[in-house]
Amino acid sequence: MVTFDGTDDLTAAQFVDADLTGARFVRARLAGVVMRGVDLPGADIDAPWLTDDRLLVNGVDVVPYVEAQLDRRFPGREQRRAEDPDGLRAAWAAVERTWEATLARAATLPAGAVDVQVDGEWSFAQTLRHLVFATDTWLRRAVLQIDGPPHPLGQPNVEYATDGHDTSVFMPGTPPYADVLAARADRVAQVRDFLADVTPEQLEQVRTNPWAPDRTESVRQCVHVILEEEWEHHRYAVRDLARLAPG
Repeated sequence: MVTFDGTDDLTAAQFVDADLTGARFVRARLAGVVMRGVDLPGADIDAPWLTDDRLLVNGVDVVPYVEAQLDRRFPGREQRRAEDPDGLRAAWAAVERTWEATLARAATLPAGAVDVQVDGEWSFAQTLRHLVFATDTWLRRAVLQIDGPPHPLGQPNVEYATDGHDTSVFMPGTPPYADVLAARADRVAQVRDFLADVTPEQLEQVRTNPWAPDRTESVRQCVHVILEEEWEHHRYAVRDLARLAPG
């Protein structure tokens, strides 16, 4: 099997009569890719930022359809871009209800299943750890402007180390699931507590983007990122839980 990584520049490459059956593209940049006369039975595309642009299939923009289906599949997801305090509180309450049900589902799995990686993706426990990290980044660091290291149980994104960030602050190995649940519950409560008292004026305040110091975001936009993280990673989690369930 041939592997292309970040050292390979395939910009504007052409694949003509090429057999890509079973090929896997992970964190690959496919913006502007043009496919003509392709055979796509069983293709599986996952694009978290699909709503930011268009995806044409046979000349039809399928993004609105995909978004509508995801909102139908995950009740409460449609609230993730609420603008006012009450709307954001309702949006977060929906996130909490959804994750409570999913945690209960995970609790029925065989011992150790929460630490199993499906197709090389994050395990269920790692997904919860990443959401701890996301809350630290966008609530504690960006919105609350807390100066301090992220939670040691956090799971940073894959590019964190290659972008020059210090990974030594994170606990290596596989921590006890009970500790992961405790860290996650604490961060969920912090978001809830913040939204409980947030005002329209506070939502308009400007903050530094935690990943791009030359850019600014409103507090509202930071909360929207947290909500996006919650729903996208929940989608991944339930996808993999279905694979881990007995039978």
